[in-house]
Amino acid sequence: MPKIEEKQQIVKEIEQKLNDATLVVFTDYRGTTVDEISSLRNSLRVPGVSFQVLKNTMTEFALKNIGLPEMADQIAGPNAVLFSNEDPVGPVKTLYEFIKKTKKMEVKIGILEGQVISPEKIKALADLPPREALVAQVLGTMQAPITSFVYVLNANMTGLVRALDQIRESKAS
Repeated sequence: MPKIEEKQQIVKEIEQKLNDATLVVFTDYRGTTVDEISSLRNSLRVPGVSFQVLKNTMTEFALKNIGLPEMADQIAGPNAVLFSNEDPVGPVKTLYEFIKKTKKMEVKIGILEGQVISPEKIKALADLPPREALVAQVLGTMQAPITSFVYVLNANMTGLVRALDQIRESKAS
């Protein structure tokens, strides 16, 4: 296969990854060692998540082809890209833990469900509580009205029982 066709194939693969991913995060990895990148890759080794270094020219072509040409200016320099096809929060948390630990990587920009997002919004995504905690909060909120309703019903029953008990005592004496 000639070289131009190989490059076109790589661009198509990048396009496919960009289209399939729920979250894409572009990072500047300057200063990180191969061992550190390998460590990060290992911690991101979950289904639907990949972290890889991409060539800018091919990534720029792919971004233009999917309708995001304005991002090409913002990904200048070396790029390691996080792709997450399912959970957007978990991989970003892992990425920010790595950044906090090594202080060598920088988030440039991201794409969340087709929308371009800033590094600040990506950081806010990383700061969300774990999925289990969010589910527990929602369930607690849903359970509160039911608990209150049961309490009100119980209070009415208790009042009725007390009234009947007083009537029984007054008739007994």
